[in-house]
Amino acid sequence: MRGSPRLGPQEREDAWKRLDGGSFDVLVVGGGVVGAGVALDAATRGLSTALVESRDVASGTSSRSSKLFHGGLRYLELMDFGLVREALKERDLMLTRLAPHLVRPVSFLYPLTRYGWERGYVGAGLVLYDAMGGSRALPRHRHLTRRGARALAPALRGDALVGGIQYYDAQCDDARHTLTLARTAAAYGATVRTSTEVVGFVREGGRIVGAELRDTETGATATVRTSVVVNATGVWTDEVQRLADSRGEFKVRASKGVHIVVPRDRISSETGLILRTERSVLFVIPWGDYWIIGTTDDDWKYGKAHPAASRVDIGYLLRHVNEVLAVPLTREDISGVYAGLRPLLSGEQEETSQLSREHAISRSPRGMVSVAGGKYTTYRVMAKDAVDAAVEDLGRHVPPCVTEHIPLVGADGYHALANQTETIAGEFGLPRWRYEHLLHRYGAMVDEVLAPAADDPTLLEPIEAAGLYLMAEVRYAATHEAALHLDDVLTRRTRISIETTHRGVDSARAVALVLGEILGWDQETRAAEVTAYVQRVEAERLSQEQTDDVNADARRLVAPDSRRPVL
Repeated sequence: MRGSPRLGPQEREDAWKRLDGGSFDVLVVGGGVVGAGVALDAATRGLSTALVESRDVASGTSSRSSKLFHGGLRYLELMDFGLVREALKERDLMLTRLAPHLVRPVSFLYPLTRYGWERGYVGAGLVLYDAMGGSRALPRHRHLTRRGARALAPALRGDALVGGIQYYDAQCDDARHTLTLARTAAAYGATVRTSTEVVGFVREGGRIVGAELRDTETGATATVRTSVVVNATGVWTDEVQRLADSRGEFKVRASKGVHIVVPRDRISSETGLILRTERSVLFVIPWGDYWIIGTTDDDWKYGKAHPAASRVDIGYLLRHVNEVLAVPLTREDISGVYAGLRPLLSGEQEETSQLSREHAISRSPRGMVSVAGGKYTTYRVMAKDAVDAAVEDLGRHVPPCVTEHIPLVGADGYHALANQTETIAGEFGLPRWRYEHLLHRYGAMVDEVLAPAADDPTLLEPIEAAGLYLMAEVRYAATHEAALHLDDVLTRRTRISIETTHRGVDSARAVALVLGEILGWDQETRAAEVTAYVQRVEAERLSQEQTDDVNADARRLVAPDSRRPVL
């Protein structure tokens, strides 16, 4: 690796110069987890690679998931053993080799609701689940009596279960993981640029040989040449295929998943929960000082850039989780709400919860490879298959995929720093918990985040009204992590937008001040950024009071967006 990668203002300018009139082996369209994975896979095979994203890294589905690396217990019940085995292998790779600083174990309790066959049925599934997991990275499942289950999760009603089974999976901050993946690709030579949309494709003899780009910040345009385009745009896959004048070999159907976030003290439990619903499963996931509760699974046919949660969605989640809680949750307990879209391969099933989570590769039109479907956990496999398809267009030998052996930036040295937490925290004058929180977000790059505080101690101060994060992290988001807007920092570089009842509004001015110093904002620009963010939050709150998706989507679109993406 060529050292710690920066995606700051200067790197952004340099990337535009390389793209404008430049030529690459592979041009990746889409800055979600799959696109970033494709960029890393291609770059580490020695291919000249560029990745462009019309908005921000992980601004779509990849920042709005359940934040789990898991095999998916419900896919065992659907007999999709191959998908579960594949996902569990990827889970263990993340935990043990590729991203131990970002991916951590998380336990779940499966409450048993009837005597007899259920314990044997679920237990047998978990025996298989543990066996497919392969390594000993996580503890095996264990059976609990009702008393044992309630001791682990006192919040459960006594009549809501007759016993339980505890098992383990893994979790991560999806947006931070995707960003780290993109930075790792940049470390191996990939050109990565956000706010850069594809507005057309260049053809020669019916084959795509390049793309026309537009900088959504400045309006500048450029043309880049490429041997092959990889379309990794998730729910926007069909739109990119249409831009390429192609019907494509498959269609992608968007399924909306809504999550709510509540403070940790609202549910007394030492473990997460997995609950059956009439349509799927519901997770109650530990998330630092909070719980994430989700998800829904509904067809979505409206604006894809800003999927909206409605009052009905929130009511569905509260209703199902309250079926097992001794002290019910109310809407007043909710700190945050977010909605994301799953890119499912369209099929004959009407219910999106029944659509396959397998992925597919298309090589139409000539010069373009599209990858879609799948799930967050299996992004690396999806990326490998996409690059394998792409190399057929290069006409030369290309080495095989090696990403199974490539730790993400921040992984190397993480364990050593974790063992020195007490000492290093003291050197920076930080409490142990604070340094551990930073270490789990940046890994071995944590010293790089804190270094500017030597000259400006105010950077070690907590962000106003969001004490979990430091001002140093805001600065680092601009200098190293491609943040261009207030929303990038409050929603994805941190999770202030879902972890505070004010949804980031009370932090906006202080964050804009530090962010603007790096990005060169004048007072007018700072004020405009704050106003845009506040209006976005207000629009989200309005959407969450609507009774259906149509009205919720209309309300959500009130929020201004400085980047109006085609893709």
